[in-house]
This record gives sequence, structure tokens and C-alpha cells, in this order.
Amino acid sequence: MTRPPILILHAPGTNRDHEAAEAITAVGGAPEIVPVHALVEGQRALADYRMLVVPGGFSYGDDLGAGRAWALALRQRLREPIERFVQAGKPVLGICNGFQVLLKAGLLPGPDDHPKAVWSERPPATLTHNASGRFECRWVTLAPDPKSPCIFTRDLDGPIACPVAHGEGRFVARDAATLDRLEAGGQIGLRYVDPAGADPAGADAVSYPHNPNGSQRGIAALCSPSGTVMGLMPHPEDHLRATQRPRMARGGLGARLFAAGVRHAAQM
Repeated sequence: MTRPPILILHAPGTNRDHEAAEAITAVGGAPEIVPVHALVEGQRALADYRMLVVPGGFSYGDDLGAGRAWALALRQRLREPIERFVQAGKPVLGICNGFQVLLKAGLLPGPDDHPKAVWSERPPATLTHNASGRFECRWVTLAPDPKSPCIFTRDLDGPIACPVAHGEGRFVARDAATLDRLEAGGQIGLRYVDPAGADPAGADAVSYPHNPNGSQRGIAALCSPSGTVMGLMPHPEDHLRATQRPRMARGGLGARLFAAGVRHAAQM
């Protein structure tokens, strides 16, 4: 079977693009790391790829805040090709800084009043400084929502394990109504749970350190209403093989998220 071409977007300061490329290769995709200026200047065309990955790092040095400068580049300089890409049903995955980018650009959680629209002009949520007040680097356990339309998590039959490495990963919504809407729509693709995979239903979230940043309702990943765009703070590209998982960590391979995305991309 032909490997689907996957675009891994690079910006100044991005430092997790090669790990994302390794993950894509491991699950059957054909990754290409492409600088954002190559798309802006027409050297590469987003339409030629079947999946987009916005990886982690410190894009543009976080000079305007984590992910904000890159988000502006997507909205202002690549708005139309990204709209066509998402409307075609091609998958988009943002990891850590990439999640911050997708959220601050308005691609997540997406507009709730126009089903076919792509951007939210005033995103109703953000990712802010960890509740602990410090950079968190530790392994966490993530449980999927079986009711979610997310194409990256729908084949998961249990929790997965991934490390986190961020200082601004706490998910905060504008109000409780926003959280209720995201939950009702199945847009909370993954939650932080304890190592036994305990369901946090009925509680706001599992406590620190299992919820490493204090995210509301334990939100670790968010998807669009269509389920084809997802962002998450943990790093699934760091758990491609069981030998990478420390003894105390519990959960399946992070590679399964990439595998699901590549399978979907192959059908595009």
C-alpha cells in the first residue's frame, strides 16, 4: 500500500518535528518536514498532503505567548488552504505547542453555530500556565471518550501512556456552559486519569500529579465537532515502543494515535 504523504509543519523554535516524523514513518505514513514559509511562498502546497501535524517546541520563542505567533501565521497567511484542507476531511493533529497553536488560531474547538465553518473568531477556551506554577515533565495516563467522534482516538480500547513536557498546558474554558457543550459533543478526546485508568466522571478532574497542569475536567485533548482536528498536550511521539515506557507508567502506546490518523489519511 502506498504511504500517504504527511506534512509536518516547522516554524522557528519548533524542536519536536523529527520525533513526529519518526512516529509517522513507524505507522506507515510518508512524512515531510516543511517550514511554514515554504507554504506561504508557494514552494509547497498543503493540498498535496493528506494529513497535517503541528508538532511541539517553542515556536517563535513564545515571544507573544505560547503558540500565539504561529497561530497568527496560520490564520492570516494560510487561512484559505487550511480551510480547504479541513473541509475536505483531512486529519490535523497538534501536539503540545501545536495544540496551543490550533486553539489560539481558532481551529479548536471550532465554531458551534456554523457546522461547516472551520475557524472560531473568538475561541472560548485557552491553554495557560500550569496550576503548579512550574514546568511539568512526567508520564501521564490518558483515557479516551468512547462517544467522541475523534478519528485519532475512536479505535482505542483503553488508556494510553505519554509524557508531558510543558509550562502552559492548563486547559481553561470561558465558562461552565462551554465545558458542558464540549462534553456533550464528545469533543474531549482524551482526559488525564490515574495510572489505573480510573474514570473521572462526576469529578472535575483527577488530582495532581495525574492531572499535571490542573486542566478543567481533566482535559488533555480536544477535537473539532467533525473529529478530524485534534490537539493534545502530552507527547504520543515519545511512546512508539513499549521499551520507552518507564516501569511505573501504565497505558498503551501513543503510536496508536498516529496510526489512526494515518489510516484516515490513506482514505483521502
